Amino acid sequence: MPKDSLVIFDCDGVLVDSEPLAALAYVRAYARNGLEIEAEVISHCVGMKQADIIAKIHQLTGHLLPDDATDDIWGETKALFTEQLASTLDIAAFLSKLETARCVASSSSVERINHSLEVTGLAHYFGPSIFSSSMVKNGKPAPDIFLFAAGKMGFAPERSVVIEDSRYGVQGAVAAGMTAIGYVGGGHTHDGHGPELMAAGASAVCASWDEISAELLKRGFV
Repeated sequence: MPKDSLVIFDCDGVLVDSEPLAALAYVRAYARNGLEIEAEVISHCVGMKQADIIAKIHQLTGHLLPDDATDDIWGETKALFTEQLASTLDIAAFLSKLETARCVASSSSVERINHSLEVTGLAHYFGPSIFSSSMVKNGKPAPDIFLFAAGKMGFAPERSVVIEDSRYGVQGAVAAGMTAIGYVGGGHTHDGHGPELMAAGASAVCASWDEISAELLKRGFV
């Protein structure tokens, strides 16, 4: 078993196909507070932590969710995830064969990450190796979460590879001195998604876990 490399997974849009549901949750949470936003607005926020998403929505729409209403986002998200969340295609098979160390580094809260992994049956592949942007000062595209995760796992940045679906995540991984591989196999993938991730600094872009497996092998991480 290779012991000198670490694979860091983003959660939303990489391990679980959550982004369309998460966007709908924001629309519903804002609507509960009398604020109308379109799901398309959330596409500009993929990869950000919640506080940054709320600020971005305010910037784009002029609508500011009251501080005492932010719990509505998780309430709507949890309900949708419990009913409909699925893992990304073939991720379980990929993880079952992966022999390197692995962890999750996500902008989501620890509660949301754990719920996502439990609902989709992926939790046992990671155990306690779960890291959230709530644990560090700055969210993606800052490198903080990736450096924190690698440090806790005991790996140098140059031996860490990050699987990300957002430009902010890719930028953060590159800023951390890590290899970034873009994943475009989720339900929120759009025209220009791959080139967007490459422009952000991804070393490669893959649409399936078989392609990612081949990239990891080619780059000496497995």
